[in-house]
Amino acid sequence: MADLALNHDQILLGDCRDVLPLLPPASVDLIFADPPYNLQLRGDLLRPNMTHVDAVDDDWDSFRDFAAYDAFTRAWLQACQRVLKDNGTMWVIGSYHNIYRVGAILQDLGFWILNDIVWIKRNPMPNFRGVRLTNAHETLIWCAKLPGQKYTFNYHALRHLNDDKQMRSDWEFPLCTGNERLRINGNKVHSTQKPEALLYRVLLASSNVGDVVLDPFFGTGTTGAVAKRLARHYIGIERDPSYVEAARGRIAAIEAPSSTGALQALPSNKRRIPRIPFGNLLEHGLLQAGQQLWFNRDPNLVATLLADASLRMADGTRGSIHKLGTILTGQPSCNGWEHWFFQASDGTLASIDLLRQEVRRLREQTPSADDLSEL
Repeated sequence: MADLALNHDQILLGDCRDVLPLLPPASVDLIFADPPYNLQLRGDLLRPNMTHVDAVDDDWDSFRDFAAYDAFTRAWLQACQRVLKDNGTMWVIGSYHNIYRVGAILQDLGFWILNDIVWIKRNPMPNFRGVRLTNAHETLIWCAKLPGQKYTFNYHALRHLNDDKQMRSDWEFPLCTGNERLRINGNKVHSTQKPEALLYRVLLASSNVGDVVLDPFFGTGTTGAVAKRLARHYIGIERDPSYVEAARGRIAAIEAPSSTGALQALPSNKRRIPRIPFGNLLEHGLLQAGQQLWFNRDPNLVATLLADASLRMADGTRGSIHKLGTILTGQPSCNGWEHWFFQASDGTLASIDLLRQEVRRLREQTPSADDLSEL
């Protein structure tokens, strides 16, 4: 059968193992997969007061045995591998019931695991029988399609999201509750709906504006909802018509961004930002030879800027913004852009990184060679 056209922002009804082979190869930038966990629930789950717990007992989570689950997992992962671009990445979420089996199959298929992330639930369901620890987390595996291949990782976007601290692999979010949880007549539409906050971080970290994000277990459309908010395209695959209907209504109610300018500023992918040598600040007149710079705003750590863009301390120590930073911190390396400050016109100390951003802005305003040829 011929490949389906890769129409963006659509939900395809069917089993992903049947639908994925119909999509064009190497056509999606990112995959987020929330497959059945194979929870192996036996019988009803009751609270101590004998009330019934609304647990995951759906047919889609039932498998004959581990061998059947492994065969299912291998089939959909291979199908995903085919449609993922060579520089694409995939996220798979699971619990202790399945994530180790998924991880092993991922490695068997040649995926390269980049991180495992722990989603710490602020409001986990307790262990009602009191025979185990409260299961308060789930695990996400983030992997590249090929080892050594470049891939999208918006490091600086996550750092900004985390109050200018490097994002760690333990993420704390509450379960999907309140108005975000889709319900019909008071009943949950989907038993394992994921919080949008979790998908926001995943998509922000590993995709860019305009990228195509595939979710082979679309459910009620959390991936599509967040993709629309962040100006990404989505393709969802879901075999339950009731979930598809709920997802379409949910996503249709979201207003698409009127402009992608602010969204494009979020990722700030370091690989895509043009490198600005520190010396450009002098060349553009934003700093002057003989001017003083302060390290971490410390009045005792002052250097003089020289005409060749090197810095000289009072004791004669001389070097680049990075080399002097390494000496002053005693660390193996130092990003001087983050540590040196100049005196602004209002007398306050401001980061030299602000001046680097100004150079980038000036570059963007400079006519290209093609533009000049038309003058």
